[in-house]
Amino acid sequence: MPPALIALTEYLPDTYNIDSDQVYANGYSGGGETMSLALGTRPDLFTAYLHCSSQWDGAYEPVAEAQVPVYLVIGEGDEYYGPGPTQEAYDQLHTLYQEAGLSESEIGRLLVLDIKDADYFRAGGAPNQHGGGNLFARDPEIMGWLFRQ
Repeated sequence: MPPALIALTEYLPDTYNIDSDQVYANGYSGGGETMSLALGTRPDLFTAYLHCSSQWDGAYEPVAEAQVPVYLVIGEGDEYYGPGPTQEAYDQLHTLYQEAGLSESEIGRLLVLDIKDADYFRAGGAPNQHGGGNLFARDPEIMGWLFRQ
């Protein structure tokens, strides 16, 4: 558990004029590993989560129980992680939602798997797919999904 991240996320809305119902998280690469730990520890602190070019190190059950919307995105040829860990995170969360009795439509509103092909990165001028994960933060579809939650 990343205690400093949890403490900061608790502190900011209490100290500044921040709506605690609109706390969005984004984790990229190693930051995604850390954010998944935070989300698996205190999902109640976050409105939605964008997990980019990373692997999931946190617990899945608390996220599914809290029904925090999660968007998982990675390149099909990500040089660091590959898409396997992202697919695994999606599968784990999807299974938990199924076991909880959610319909595919309900799951689809909470959980998105987006594995980008090489053309996506070429079109964005990225020299590779892992480093090209910075394109996700400028993608209107991805960011639109996040902030509609």
